Amino acid sequence: MALWLQYAVIALAVLASAAVVWKKQFPASWRRTRTALALPLLRSPNASIQRLGRWLAPPAAGGASSCGGCDGCGPDPRKR
Repeated sequence: MALWLQYAVIALAVLASAAVVWKKQFPASWRRTRTALALPLLRSPNASIQRLGRWLAPPAAGGASSCGGCDGCGPDPRKR
């Protein structure tokens, strides 16, 4: 195996590891960065670039947190 290919594989592994740590430790920064990268792609007239922007964009945040609605995100009701 060529030496440059080994270095490329190691570099990709290190970048993937750094991205996982960034996502777990700094979720707000991760979300802002994804949004900043996706917005210019979504404004493009090219459909394939817009598709890439939609893939890159973070998922929509929940509107009403702890509402006890159907998604079960609220606190558990007390048992009597």
